[in-house]
Amino acid sequence: MYEWISKLTLNERRLLRIERVLRVFPIWMMSAACSMLAIALYQVFQKGFLKRVEHNLIDLLGEMPKSSLKAISKHYVQNVVYTLYEILFLSARLKNLHANHFDVQGEEHLEDAQRQAKGKGFIVYAPHVGNFFNYYWYLTQKFDCLTVASAGSPELKPLYMKFAAMGCNGLDYDSVPPLELYRTLKKHVQNGGVIFILGDFWRPTFPLSRLFGRLTRTPEGAAMLALELDVPVVPFYGYRVKGFKHRLVYGSPMLLHKQFERSGRSERAEVNLHLNAFMERVIREQPSAWFYWFNVHERWENVPSITADNTSNDVIGSIDLTAEAAG
Repeated sequence: MYEWISKLTLNERRLLRIERVLRVFPIWMMSAACSMLAIALYQVFQKGFLKRVEHNLIDLLGEMPKSSLKAISKHYVQNVVYTLYEILFLSARLKNLHANHFDVQGEEHLEDAQRQAKGKGFIVYAPHVGNFFNYYWYLTQKFDCLTVASAGSPELKPLYMKFAAMGCNGLDYDSVPPLELYRTLKKHVQNGGVIFILGDFWRPTFPLSRLFGRLTRTPEGAAMLALELDVPVVPFYGYRVKGFKHRLVYGSPMLLHKQFERSGRSERAEVNLHLNAFMERVIREQPSAWFYWFNVHERWENVPSITADNTSNDVIGSIDLTAEAAG
């Protein structure tokens, strides 16, 4: 996946030339072009890349009819193609396009969270689904925002730099020391800012947790900030409805500092399971929208003696996503 992205992103001058040319064509025509490219790439990637994607889909979601598996993997490729096009060639036009391209549901929950924060900020928590770059940009138009990303990869850095130039501020997991990163996020929230956290990042140094019943490692920053600062966490996800049109869904604020004790490491781990369960539910509902199907197999801990428990499944149904309203 990253090698494919690098072919598009590592020559900035070429990208600028392509963008100038593509501006001439209407949006509907470029949407059709993306759709045709996705179909072609699906055929090209059948035996290698997509074989791994489909193996991971079955591994985590369970056996499914072959037609369903093929439909999810086709939409997965389509979402990647459309998302790259949006980031590389449409990001500069977001202000003019977003009114027609974003169907936002549950936006009142952001106002609720702001009231409940009582002068402080709050956390918007999401998995890597849909076009998370665009969703973060939308949030920055309404709040003083900060996010944590991974711009260290040379393939992905041009994507992050595009949004940084548009005022989408972020910290890098891989270059900012953990203590400095946490202190910066904490100060931002204390000063009334909003943090957009993508909770399904993986690093071998992250604390142990569970996702899809598997032992893995996920960041605990959101849990730590929510418990220490008594601030709400707004669950969020977005997904592609059709073409360049997206649905953004904000859920009811979670007051985790009232639901959980906050005395130590075990409580943070419990909160993290709660947040992971939210992400798992989103991924199950919108499987083709999740970015990490191509390499999720690399993040499971190789501990055969530890069996999966039902902790995450027990709390999946307890989080209000307003998913029913999302259709």
